[in-house]
Amino acid sequence: MAHRLSRMILTSLVLQAGFTAAQADESIVLASTTSTEQSGLFGHILPLFEQATGIKVKVVALGTGQALDTARRGDAGVVLVHDRPAEDKFVPEGFGVGRRDVMYNDFVLVGPKADPAKAQEAKDAASAFKAIGSGATPFVSRGDKSGTHSAELRFWKAAGVDPKTWPGYKESGSGMGPTTNAAASLGAYTLSDRGTWLSFKNRQDLEILYAGDPVMFNPYGVMLVNPAKHPAVKQAAGMRFIEWITGPAGQAAIAGYKINGGQLFFPSATK
Repeated sequence: MAHRLSRMILTSLVLQAGFTAAQADESIVLASTTSTEQSGLFGHILPLFEQATGIKVKVVALGTGQALDTARRGDAGVVLVHDRPAEDKFVPEGFGVGRRDVMYNDFVLVGPKADPAKAQEAKDAASAFKAIGSGATPFVSRGDKSGTHSAELRFWKAAGVDPKTWPGYKESGSGMGPTTNAAASLGAYTLSDRGTWLSFKNRQDLEILYAGDPVMFNPYGVMLVNPAKHPAVKQAAGMRFIEWITGPAGQAAIAGYKINGGQLFFPSATK
């Protein structure tokens, strides 16, 4: 009897060890934006998720357009981005399932303190962009099909300005950090998400000149890549991440991430 009990205990320990090892080796690929990475948000929240679940997260930080393309190819299992029009195409196309709100912040128009275009006097975002496009001070665009770039192009369109025909329009073709560095170096204007701006250190003469227009609202959504289209997607692990980041623990972690007392993102998940 004692021998049989010992075997049962040993078997249980082996199974438990196997489960723990498998869980420890579990991982997902998350395609997301440079703003979530460069702002330091993921560095704050992902260790909490990994500690709670044992699931490791590999982040591929790109502009939203590139992140969605990565998911379309099946090279990621979960997507967290901030371009609602693009997200609303991604799901009906069959590439993503179950989009959920995660958080939000806003876009801010940044430029030289002297503000030669008088953008800070504008009544709305369209007027601010029109003032910039009518002047000589350059504007540095990400030019990378990111969520921020898409928003910027909407603001130019509302302003009635074709930036491609304006000599002051410069494209960095890179993320928010390098783009803001370029704007700081040139004494130029640029559009940033507030989270990246608050975490940005090389501001030089730049400051926020215009914000607050409702069209500058910047929501982030999370989606599972459709396992019916890409069977290699780790559905269970991906859903654990989605449930966590839209649940109480993840939402509290987002709200708790601050720099110099400033909150970078605001939780918005609903159940």
